[in-house]
Amino acid sequence: MSSASRLAALTVSALLLLAACGTVPGDAATDAAPVSRGSAESGALKINTSPEQDRIRAQKVEAIAAAVPAEIRAKGEFLVGTSTFEPPLSFVADDNVTPIGVEEDIASLVADVLGLKLRIEATSWENLFLAVRSGKYAAGFSNITVTEERKDIYDFATYRLDQLAWEVPKDSTITSIAKPADVAGLSVAVGSGTNQEKILLGWDEQNRAAGLKPVQIQYYKQVADTHLALKSGRIQAYFGPNPTSAYHAAVSGDTKIVGTYSGAGPTLQGLIAAMTQKGNGLAKPIADALNALIKDGTYAKVLARWGLSNEAVPESLVNPPGLPREQ
Repeated sequence: MSSASRLAALTVSALLLLAACGTVPGDAATDAAPVSRGSAESGALKINTSPEQDRIRAQKVEAIAAAVPAEIRAKGEFLVGTSTFEPPLSFVADDNVTPIGVEEDIASLVADVLGLKLRIEATSWENLFLAVRSGKYAAGFSNITVTEERKDIYDFATYRLDQLAWEVPKDSTITSIAKPADVAGLSVAVGSGTNQEKILLGWDEQNRAAGLKPVQIQYYKQVADTHLALKSGRIQAYFGPNPTSAYHAAVSGDTKIVGTYSGAGPTLQGLIAAMTQKGNGLAKPIADALNALIKDGTYAKVLARWGLSNEAVPESLVNPPGLPREQ
């Protein structure tokens, strides 16, 4: 998750989420997420934003549950930290208290398979890492990218692709952005100081060297301002995190996604993962639980519920290659 996205989201939601710490309600199993008292539904995707999430649930798998470290198994609780603070990743329901989002839903499924009671605690990004490292949290589910540096200190079990997205107005004639030449001469918004800005600047440099028109790069402090600029035609495209862009496109109906790109750059597919304390033995049971959920289809239903089917992984991996170390 980019630092700019976190800061923008924190200004809106941090105080609310920091107050949210509790056991997730025991929703009945369901194959879909019906819209109840609250919803975000102006576009094609209808999102249940009420505290009563009617979450998709899973069954305990005894063989996987038995592999959970004894200390965690004895507590019977799966205490998860999150700090993404933006839809559809992790945000608060209409009651301004209950944490909801794709991170909570996936954590809930994993807890079901492990036979543990899920409890979610919202915290700051920095404290999330400290709390997982100390063992306070069993795991972090917070749009965390696997990196080689982080693998020195934590273990990981992957569950989503780390994707960036190209978002354009719904009526745009742009149908695909996949390579540098596709953005030559376009007016493009990007977050300052983000990984996507670094990629875009690299593409622009390649275009200039090839004699193509430069990209007209625009910066907005808030994502909402970026979306207004897209809608009004002040910019032609936005290059940002796929989860938030895909969610906005699906719910608002004002924009569309015309391309995705690995958050790790051109040579490696970035991966989002559950983060656990190094060497405590929990990452493997989480990965096994995720693979059981992938196999039985419940994992796919959760991603579809939040409009993130294009971030599905075919298999959960423990400690795969991550973003390379900073030079």
